[in-house]
Amino acid sequence: MLKKNKVGILGIIITIIILIFIVIFSNGENNTSFFENVANKLVMPIQNGLTYLKNKINGNNSFFTDIQNLKQENDELKKKNSELEQSLRELENIKTENETLKEYMALNQKYGEYKTIPAYIINKDISNYSKTVIINVGAKDGIRENMTVIADKGLVGHIISVTDSTAKVQTIIDTASAVSCMMSTNKDSIVCKGTLEKNTELKGMYIPADANVIQGDSIETSGLGGIYPKGIHVGSVKNVDTAKNITDRTAVIETAVDFNKLDTVLVINN
Repeated sequence: MLKKNKVGILGIIITIIILIFIVIFSNGENNTSFFENVANKLVMPIQNGLTYLKNKINGNNSFFTDIQNLKQENDELKKKNSELEQSLRELENIKTENETLKEYMALNQKYGEYKTIPAYIINKDISNYSKTVIINVGAKDGIRENMTVIADKGLVGHIISVTDSTAKVQTIIDTASAVSCMMSTNKDSIVCKGTLEKNTELKGMYIPADANVIQGDSIETSGLGGIYPKGIHVGSVKNVDTAKNITDRTAVIETAVDFNKLDTVLVINN
């Protein structure tokens, strides 16, 4: 009895399934079979995916081509930039050379009474004790020891040693330097020595007791001593240090030349 009931239920289920299939087949859109619909639903996503992938690949190819073009353009721009920088450096060098020539011309005009050799400084030793500079002319250019070196503003120093192509200049601010000078207003003598304190000042010594030292008075070389010609500007009186004994008084002389910014000079050779 139980077996008959199971067979009956199974038959009902099979009948229902068959009816469902008949309804689906009879209601298919545009006479499309059920299997075609299933196939379309399975195949279309795959086809769409493949199409998208193809488009993506094609887009990547274009992307890589653009990257290569950009790299080439970047290399060309770098090359042009390098060429422009080189041109700029050349223009800067020309500008520097022109400025140097202008300085030389100004110096020659200012010191036209002297026969001079132009030079520029290639090394400086402006320390506490030794205050010397090296210039780019030497024995082959006619430079000899004890020649006077000047700049646009005034006296720089004198040659103390020479090689074939360079020369060492002891500046007037060197502690071993002593320049025989005179005050322009009253023509009284004074000796100007280098100091340890500053690179812009000299110590005025051996001032005559009856000399009237005027603040701001110009100090020039006296021509005594056998090295420096007469009348080269050295500096100006900044102030006077009084002493109990008037013969011991000294003066602070501010140099006309700024040795920290000194670049071009002339060597007097007559």
